[in-house]
Formats: sequence, structure tokens, C-alpha cells
Amino acid sequence: MRALRILLIVTVILGGLFVLADRLAVGFAEDEAADKLRTSENLAETPDVSIKGFPFLTQVAGGSLDDVEVGIDDYEADTGDGRKIRIDNLRANMKGVEFSGDYSSATADSATGTARITYEELLKAAKSEPQDIGLGITAKVVSLADGGNGKIKVGVKPSILPQTVYVLSTVTVDGDTVRVHADSLPSFAGVRAAENEVRSITDFQQKIEGLPGGIKLDQVTAAKDGVDITVKGTDVRLAG
Repeated sequence: MRALRILLIVTVILGGLFVLADRLAVGFAEDEAADKLRTSENLAETPDVSIKGFPFLTQVAGGSLDDVEVGIDDYEADTGDGRKIRIDNLRANMKGVEFSGDYSSATADSATGTARITYEELLKAAKSEPQDIGLGITAKVVSLADGGNGKIKVGVKPSILPQTVYVLSTVTVDGDTVRVHADSLPSFAGVRAAENEVRSITDFQQKIEGLPGGIKLDQVTAAKDGVDITVKGTDVRLAG
């Protein structure tokens, strides 16, 4: 009985030491992966990297991690015309991550995630300078906001009115481009300009390229504080 008791105590101690070693190892790996990701993506701040699953050491022995979560608070994406657009709160869940021994390279079988583009950032893609829409009228987009029910409320300021005219618009993803399309067109003090001219103001698009690891836009939804986007990808490179 005494020998059994000693064996149980030793087993508990060894189990505790294994758990401690496992958690220390995963913490080190998360820090190393975060540093590599910051360098490879040229990030201003170190991202959050969280390696899921237990035990970590057995995953390392197999050369593949089941589940890795990456968080980047502010990411500057390319727009295709030399500008940048800020992507907020990018959170990606990576599955089947294979990595090198020093964590200098890592590639995930698949990835899904979410992020947000504020209305302030998206407004930069709209026609912010007055545009001629015919009949001696100029207009420009002056605001974007949540229109409810998944719509964007686009504020248009025409030259012939003292107030802003609002239209509800649908936002969609087409490849690497976010598109905003007015559901119906406004009239200005009873004057209705040609549709093509008005849509040259109300409708606009924003290309988004160069997201981390090669992930791509998937879906987009208008929300309270901005446009919520989902992303996805395969063979996603985390580093290297």
C-alpha cells in the first residue's frame, strides 16, 4: 500500500512537471512565432499568437499544430493604387499549421477570420471632391454610417441644397474589392439627374490587397461602427 501511495505521488509530481514544461514551451513558441510574424509582415506592433490544444509538446513532435489563433489590432493593407487602408481587429484562426524547428516559417492548411474597416477609412475611397452630375449640379459623399439591416447610409452633399441627402446602400465583396452600391437614387430639391452621373458619386469601391499570409476577402456586412469583413484562405503563410 505504501509503495502504491509513493507511486501515485511520483506520478502526480511528474504530471505537474510535464504540464509546467508544456506551458513554458508553448509560451516560448508563441513569442517566437509572434516576433517572426511581425518581421515578415512588417507590422508596427507585435501581434498576438495563441497556440491551442494540449499537450503542445506532442504536437511539436508531430511537426504540426492543430489550431493557432493570430490577432493583429491595426494592419495596413494595400489598395492597388499606392495607398494604404487600415484594417482593425484582424483575428484569424489557423488549422493544421506546419512549421520549421526555429519557427522561422509556418504554413497553415486553412484559415478563417474576421476584421473591420471603419466608416472613416472606407470614406477615403468615396468621391470626396465635388463631381459634376449634370444640370449644373455638383455633389460629393460627405459621410458613411450604419443604415441598419446590413445597409450603409451614404451622405451626399449637393451644391443646390444646404443639407445632406442620404441614401441606403448595399455593400458586397467582389474578389479583392469591396463595393458600395446605392439601392435607390436621390433627387435634389425635386431635380433628378441622370442615373449614371448620380451613381458616379453614390457608388464606389475599395480594393484590398496584401492581407497577412495571403488570406482573401470572403464576405462583408455593414455594422454599427464600420464594415465587418470575414476572410479565408488555404496554404496560408504565417511566417517565412
